[in-house]
Amino acid sequence: MTVPLSDQARVIPLRPAPARPAAPEPEPAPKEPLWRDLVGEVLRRERQEQERTLKDVADEARISLPYLSEIERGRKEASSEVLAAAAHALGLGLGDLLSLAHGELTRRTAERRRPAAVPHRPYQGLCLAA
Repeated sequence: MTVPLSDQARVIPLRPAPARPAAPEPEPAPKEPLWRDLVGEVLRRERQEQERTLKDVADEARISLPYLSEIERGRKEASSEVLAAAAHALGLGLGDLLSLAHGELTRRTAERRRPAAVPHRPYQGLCLAA
């Protein structure tokens, strides 16, 4: 038996076809700020505005200096009692501290929701007029 031959030649490319560029991955959404980070930033900002040391505030609040430092850096989730003690040592009430942290959260959330500036591109379409 004979095998019928095809009239078409088999082409084997020497180089692979160029890869199509992959679609760019969308940028990940910025992370929501953590409450402990916001509270820590407010405590640190208030302490520094009063030109007080960590030791001074920690002693007055009866909190260990390393623990207060970790709270300010957002490493520890402090209890309401500890936050109140730190706030009182800075001349603030617990409500004041939480209100300042809430304001910071609101500001950052508003920044995240603003639409990114879209670069202006000239219109290159077809315009029909009657």
